[in-house]
Amino acid sequence: MSTRKHILKLAVLWIAFAGFACGGANENQEEMSAETDEAIEAVDAVGEEGANPRFGVWRMESDAPPPASNIMTYEPYGEAGMKITVASTSADGTESEWSYVTLFDGVFRSVTGQENAETAVEIVDERTNRILNKRDGEVGQIIVNVLSEDGNTIHNEYRRTLEDGTERVSHAVYRRVR
Repeated sequence: MSTRKHILKLAVLWIAFAGFACGGANENQEEMSAETDEAIEAVDAVGEEGANPRFGVWRMESDAPPPASNIMTYEPYGEAGMKITVASTSADGTESEWSYVTLFDGVFRSVTGQENAETAVEIVDERTNRILNKRDGEVGQIIVNVLSEDGNTIHNEYRRTLEDGTERVSHAVYRRVR
């Protein structure tokens, strides 16, 4: 449970205690107790409503025929982080999966399922993250990941500098599956 939720629950309990201490318990103890329980449930709900809006499962839009697919799953990690798992199937049916965790602090962390790979994620604003992908110690790709206002689409812009110094830019759109 987050520190914020702990503080909110303590505040609810303190207010309830003050009501009991000031004579409220004698007048309507059951009603005050029910209101306290409702307030604590509301604090719990705030934690869920305030969850990262990217949490869920996302499918990349593609014109490639099945079995080709790319699915991203974003799930909570620790108190304020996220675990990202990408499962893909190529046009010839080859499956792969890789994942990483982030605390949105710009620190590079290992990518599971990709040799010598690390990823760092930074928050740009409430809907935009910048993702830096490093291979063999060098950043080779920067992704600007933008969540739509309705929370149901993610637009990725991929920027890669090629060996000759030119930049290649591509895009992908992911739709929320759940």
